[in-house]
Amino acid sequence: MRGWGTEDAPVSTRRAGTKGGDGWQRTRQPRGLRFPWDACLLIAAIVMVAVTVVGRPLSGPPQPENPQASGTAALAKSGVEKAAPPMPASRPVRVVIPAINVDAPLMGLELEDSGRLAAPPETDKTLAGWWAEGPAPGAQGTAVIAGHVDVPSGPAVFYNLGALEPGMTVDVPRADGTTAHFTIDAVDVYDADNFPDDKVYADTGHPELRLITCGGGFDTKRGQYNGNVVIAAHLTH
Repeated sequence: MRGWGTEDAPVSTRRAGTKGGDGWQRTRQPRGLRFPWDACLLIAAIVMVAVTVVGRPLSGPPQPENPQASGTAALAKSGVEKAAPPMPASRPVRVVIPAINVDAPLMGLELEDSGRLAAPPETDKTLAGWWAEGPAPGAQGTAVIAGHVDVPSGPAVFYNLGALEPGMTVDVPRADGTTAHFTIDAVDVYDADNFPDDKVYADTGHPELRLITCGGGFDTKRGQYNGNVVIAAHLTH
């Protein structure tokens, strides 16, 4: 399966970075990093067919109340002011979102030769991925964790991501035994054709986190999701 990302995210975005405490490489965020549209299209189509065959209606994943993105990068000033100082860099091992009962292992994701980000395997619907060449959750910068909304066998790890609300929490246990605790600032939906890379992935000067999956409703005529659900959060402690 082709990875997530866009053709305008060249391999040259993989720049040498600094090593964290457990040896992983940290580099700048690439432009154009988002969930794989072709993967969303294929997986959703398979799920729709499977559900139709067994005779159950497909309600689809929950969507945020704001159908138009409100601007993820323009985080609430109160959240930024209360942001905790950066933690030492360490590889994340799980992502825990109590409000939607997510407690999922994380695998490292890297750019393929095409410049697209490899996706977690479809065989494990509980697995999410962390862009391992970017900032670690809790460290300085904007970290990215992505997961499937559904896989051929049914709903996947980030199926309920759109049900989250500002003020809810995301915890990321790390390899050094610490946990990065985040508070959600914004829940947005971005159209596939107008994804604001600079707003979503910009380094705001604080340790932040983005969770991303397919969303925006499913277009049955085109056979694909209309956009991405993006969760923006800041480090609390």
